[in-house]
Parts: sequence; structure tokens; C-alpha cells
Amino acid sequence: MLENQLSLFPPRPVEDFVENIQKLTEEIQELYCQDEIPIVIGWSGGKDSTCILQLVWYAIAALPPEKRTKTIHVITNDTLVENPIVSAWVRKSLNRMKTAAKEQGMPVETHLTHPAVQDTFWVGLIGKGYPAPRKRFRWCTERLKIKPTDSFIREMIRTSGEVILVLGTRKAESAMRAANMAKHRQWRVRDRLNSNPSRPNSLMYLPIEDWRTDEVWMYLMQWQNPWGNNNKDLLTMYRGATADNECPLVVDTSTPSCGDSRFGCWVCTMVNKDKSMEAMIQNDEEKEWLQPLLDFRNELDVENDRDKRDFRRIYGKVELFEHDVDGEILVKTIPGPYTKYWREHWLKLVLEAQTQIRQTAPPEMRDITLITAEELSEIRRIWLEEKHEFDDSLPRIYKEVTGEEFKDPRPGAERTLLGSDEWAVLEDICEGDIMHLELMAKLLDTERQYYTKSRRTGIYDTLEKCFDTSGRAKEEAIDNAHYQRNLNNAVKAVKENPDDIYQVRQALNENPSDAKNNSAKINKVKQSIESKTDNKNRQLSWADIKFSADDSETTDD
Repeated sequence: MLENQLSLFPPRPVEDFVENIQKLTEEIQELYCQDEIPIVIGWSGGKDSTCILQLVWYAIAALPPEKRTKTIHVITNDTLVENPIVSAWVRKSLNRMKTAAKEQGMPVETHLTHPAVQDTFWVGLIGKGYPAPRKRFRWCTERLKIKPTDSFIREMIRTSGEVILVLGTRKAESAMRAANMAKHRQWRVRDRLNSNPSRPNSLMYLPIEDWRTDEVWMYLMQWQNPWGNNNKDLLTMYRGATADNECPLVVDTSTPSCGDSRFGCWVCTMVNKDKSMEAMIQNDEEKEWLQPLLDFRNELDVENDRDKRDFRRIYGKVELFEHDVDGEILVKTIPGPYTKYWREHWLKLVLEAQTQIRQTAPPEMRDITLITAEELSEIRRIWLEEKHEFDDSLPRIYKEVTGEEFKDPRPGAERTLLGSDEWAVLEDICEGDIMHLELMAKLLDTERQYYTKSRRTGIYDTLEKCFDTSGRAKEEAIDNAHYQRNLNNAVKAVKENPDDIYQVRQALNENPSDAKNNSAKINKVKQSIESKTDNKNRQLSWADIKFSADDSETTDD
């Protein structure tokens, strides 16, 4: 990759590089002074975002104090599952920025955003049961990164009308990044300034879009950090995050794409391995306390986790997809969320890792929180109210692992009519039948939820949904999904070619064992077709089917 970068972005003399910095300084000053549009800098703590923040800081500091009238907003997003080393670095840096801005008379304000509690990683994974993120289901990026930042920017636009976003995006990061940036040139207003097609009333300023990676490091090493950080510490952190002790080419927590070596979420399963954390542990004995996090991430990242997940989608429906295996089309179920056992398992592992780290980490890191009380409360609410798991296992697991009572910050969380005793009785009654237990739990808890309401409107519809999602055994539900798929395909074929109505007969003949019990009307249609049709040369109409069914019903009577 380094060779590609050298060929695509040839090195330039130091004099030209210094001249470019001077040109950017004047350009930033002009952009700052020409109007009242607020400037927002996306700062992740990585090298590129640190580089652009330094450029802006030095440019504005060179202006007379009376011209520093427009606030520069430095926004950083904490996903709450960031690498703890990087997270600590970022928080310390933000505090230094506040102090330095006040001392130097700089119009800089820092903002640390984070996802709403219902959108956090643990609420999604452990509470709702979302599987570990994959390319086809990257549910984390939108919730953890995009929404918190977008909410802040939208508020800025609402109050100020417009906003200028300063980003550290560079073409040399990757060929894909260069191609994406080339596409956005059609919205270019002027050099390094684009309008944002996805966010009206916002502009994107890319001051270092043409810089090479070695130029970024050259700038950081030769120009002192203006808010008091030591950029050599940043370099050391980068070096410690790679097995070969060299600076990686793509390391930036602000970008959703992932390289082979990166800083970012320690739970990330979008990469084959968390090489940055592995290298930290390997290169520095003082960072061995991170091992429980790496162990958790590796256990979460398995190629096939179907055995850990429900056979239904999260809304309770069995869905099928076609899978081509060596030219043979196989029809499989689409796995859904993690089952109750595995959601509880992940919770135990997170709490165990948190407990262990608080005992083994350096003193300055022993107050680390991997999962917050607010997240635990939301997970508990989801298990109780949405999944109807009234055994209320979260407080029990919390005490078993930590030795402490769980104090739920949600008002009224302890007021329950059903609990672990009732759940144990129900398990005995259902004699190990998981689907029967699930159905009974849903029915009982639905009645409990409506019992506390002044009006019980809608209870019958809710009870009906319980039967729809949990009224069949696993094998019966899957067989029924295949049956419905075959029937739908046959009906579709008939619509395209009415002469193919006999495909409906074939689909009906392939019904599962429970179809005769649960699809009486369809069976009557089948019997009617078989008794009234003497040969396959006559085309049946909808009337044949409709009135044949009525006739058969009359005959039975």
C-alpha cells in the first residue's frame, strides 16, 4: 500500500510543503473572517484530525484578538466502546483544549457526543440481541457514530442557518477513499470546499485532502501542539498499535471504514482481527490488562453464529433466503437475534471483564466502565417489557459477577407482579419445551402489562401476535415457511402464465405435516381441484376454485 501511495502521491520538496502550509493558513483565515457561519471541526484524536485542528488553531491564533469573534466548535464522538487507551487520551486532550483556549484567548469550544442509551452497542447486542456487526448488517455505525454527530450538526444548522465542517479526509488513505472524494468534486464550491449533498446548508472543508501520510507526521513532529499535547506521545501510541512497531497508513476513528490495523471500537467485528489491541498487549507489558477485552472480542467474532441465534427474525417471523452452494440452490432460514441464553452469556462476560480490569489496570484506569448503569437499566427493561422474560435475570447476574446489588436508576423498575419464582414454576409446567415456555411467558406478561392500564383496548390483538410468533414448534414454523414460499411462488407463476395453474396443485401437495391442521381452507381448495378436474387440458379459473370450495363445504355438511 505504501508503494501505491508513493506512486500516486509523489513526495514534494520541503519548501513546497511549507509554502502549502502558509497558503492553507491564509485560506483558513479568509474562510473564518468572511462571514458568521460557524465552523465545526471533527476531531477523533487521530493523526489526521489532530493535523487539521492544529492548522486551524495556528491560523486563528495569528489573527488579532478583535477578529476572533466566531466560535470554532471541536466535536468528538465517544461510541462508549472505544479502545480505553485512546478514549483516555481523547478525554485528557479535550480538557487541555479547554484550558489552553481560555489562556490563549481562542474562540474554541469542545463537545463530546455519545449515542443515546437506546442506541448503544450493549443495548443493541445484549438487550435486543442484534448479532455481532457484519458487512451485510452493520447496525453499529449509524447508531454509534452517525446519529450523535448528525444530531449536533443539525442543531447547529437550526440555530445558525449554515455550518462549515472541517474534516481530515485524505485521498492517500486508500484508493476507495480517493474514488469517493473524486465523486464529490461535482459539488465543489472552490478549492478544498464542497457543498454537502446529504446535509443541506452545510459545507465540507478538506484542507489536507492532497497530503501524504508522511507529510501529516512531518507536520505533527515539526509543529508543536498548540493546546499542550505532545504529538510524540501520539506517534508512540500509533507505533504501539502495530505488530511491526511502525505507523499504520489507515488509522482514524472518525471514518466508518476499517483497515487491517486501526484504532476504534474494541468490540469491532468488521475486521478480521483487532491488530491494534493485540499489538498494544504484545509490545507493552503494562497494557496486558487489556487482555479480557481482546478475549471477549475474539469470542464474539465467529464466522458462523447460527447456533447462538433464534430461528426467527426479531419480529417473530420465519424468513427464508436462497443460498447457492456449488451450483445447488439451498433454501435456509435467516437467523434472528441472539437467544436468551447467549444474551445473558454476553452480559456475564462484559461484567467479568469490567471487574477484572478494575483490579488489574493501572491506578489511573481502574475506574473504567465498560457498560453503564443506564445501559444495564435499558437492557433490563427490554428483557422484561419487550421480550417478556419476567424472571428478571439481570440483577441476579450482576450480583453473581460483581458481588454488589444492582441499583436500577429507572423509577419504578422494582415494582413487578411476576418474577423468578413464577418463571421457575412455568419452566416445570412446560417440561423443557422452549417454544411452549416462550408462548406462556408472553401471554402471562401481556396480561400483566394490560392489567396496570386503565383501558385494555388492543389486548386481543396483542395476544393474537403472541400466538403468531410463538404458537408453533421450531420445526413446524420452518416447515410452514417453506410451504408458504412454495405456494407464493406457484401463485406468482400462475399470474405470469395462467396455464401453469397446476403448479398450485404441486405446491399444495408439498404442504408440511401441520398444514392440514392449520390450513383447512387451502386443503378444501386442493380436494376440489382434484375431484372436479378430469384432465390437465382445461384451464381452471378463479371461479372453479372459489365455488368448488363452497360446494365441498356444503357437501360435507
